[in-house]
Amino acid sequence: MKKLLIGAAVAALICPPALAADPVVNVERILRDTQVLSSDAFEGRGPATEGERKTVAYLIEQMKAAGLQPGGDRGKDGARAWTQDVPLVRSATKGPVAVSVSVNGERKSWTQGQEVAIRATLIGDRLTVKDAPVVFVGYGVKAPERNWDDFKGVDLKGKVALVLVNDPDFETGQGDFGGKAMTYYGRWTYKFEEAARQGAVGFLVIHETAPASYGWATVKNSNTNEIFDVIRPDPSTDHAPLEGWIQRDNAAELLAAAGHDFEALKTQARTRDFRPVELKGVTFSTDYAVDAQKVVSKNVVGVLPGTKRPEERVLYTAHWDHLGVGQPDARGDRIYNGALDNASGTSMLLELARAHAKAGRTERSLVFLAVTAEEKGLLGSEYYASTPLYPLATTVGVLNMDGVGPSGLARDFTTSGNAPLTLQDELIAVGKTHGRYYSPDPRPEAGSFFRSDHFPFAKVGVPAISFGGGRDLVEGGKEAGEARSRAYTADKYHQPADEFDPTWDPKGFVADGALLYDLGRKLANSRIWPEWKDGAEFKAERDKTRAQRK
Repeated sequence: MKKLLIGAAVAALICPPALAADPVVNVERILRDTQVLSSDAFEGRGPATEGERKTVAYLIEQMKAAGLQPGGDRGKDGARAWTQDVPLVRSATKGPVAVSVSVNGERKSWTQGQEVAIRATLIGDRLTVKDAPVVFVGYGVKAPERNWDDFKGVDLKGKVALVLVNDPDFETGQGDFGGKAMTYYGRWTYKFEEAARQGAVGFLVIHETAPASYGWATVKNSNTNEIFDVIRPDPSTDHAPLEGWIQRDNAAELLAAAGHDFEALKTQARTRDFRPVELKGVTFSTDYAVDAQKVVSKNVVGVLPGTKRPEERVLYTAHWDHLGVGQPDARGDRIYNGALDNASGTSMLLELARAHAKAGRTERSLVFLAVTAEEKGLLGSEYYASTPLYPLATTVGVLNMDGVGPSGLARDFTTSGNAPLTLQDELIAVGKTHGRYYSPDPRPEAGSFFRSDHFPFAKVGVPAISFGGGRDLVEGGKEAGEARSRAYTADKYHQPADEFDPTWDPKGFVADGALLYDLGRKLANSRIWPEWKDGAEFKAERDKTRAQRK
């Protein structure tokens, strides 16, 4: 384990004029927690592993020491536990994953993780697909409110569909899907949900780095590992048997063999007139066994009860999990430590709890929720949102943290997606008091709004944002900040290289922590009820419970 930078060395780094001499958060503790949680001993913090057991125990220990009260499930005696049980199904491929394509009678084998990345099926204990016809379905979108249907009534039963990632506006930044900013129709999760609705054997999402917003290494590492889902009465209503990704060049080869040009079809797919294209002479086959088990993972919950209105709650959230142990990288490293994603956010969650406890109780309750299985599809937050420990109607708002601090002191800050709600306005107002300005999501085409734990809360109407540090760095400006972001996405995101770095500049942790602390404090000591703005798709759901907020 690398030596942690602490003590006087840290103090010397974090006291430029832009920061308070006595910072609200203790950066030594943030860095120490991040180093511990992302160490090899925690095995990448995979749900339902020994790494989870160690992580949950550590979080409970730290929450107790901070002075929080347990806020999880109630026991038979009515007392709260420190955790909320999250029942999940865990599916993993067992043995080899056989994949092949047949082109005009000539069969060619593909390798899992190279040409394709096939997820362990969530339906049954074996997936066998034999010579299924292949159909290109454009962006795979069915959006009646936009008068858009990529399927045009074509029967996909028994067929495998190739589908583009992102939505039809990505390439030009113009069209019926809000321009460059991704809609939910662009997310791969939507594509797989639509595969089930269309009755297809499955969808293979065509990977391209720009519209996906990450490289093939991320796809491979995220999809060839164990797959989790919340336990559903009938999994086939939410999943097709086959879910996976295919490399762009391999998809283009299949299209070319059937007499079609990939780029020309992409252009057609950006229009309402697009119709599915069956690849004549091309079939797809796969066969693999699955080990499926029911497991129970844990959300960890600590509470500082309010003094006047304890039934009204402000939530801080961060996901404690990462990818666990998986495919080795070029160095042979198989532990996906997830230091930035999201040991840093979880450590900030703990430190904010300590800071609020030290400052004394607020009028409303503060809840500190460390959720599981974000990397498996936002499952811990989805479970909480569907089975809340506390009423959603009187949940004031959710402040999520997913990767916080290491880039250094920034003049700006951001959120995942440009949320149309007054909670974001409150964040911006508090930011101004810190001498920082708000930068809209620099990559709205990446669909970040749908990729963090605030989103399941938003879907059920709760005002929720996911905070992000800025890129306009005091040392190096926007150019330096953007370069660091690009390098992280290319070289570390969802890879074993996302490890604790003792040379991280701690000034960003201090500044971001102070902003998040002040926003939570403001909400918890006020009568502010953040709301979705007119036209927001989640406003109607929130408005149903308006009478419960006084």
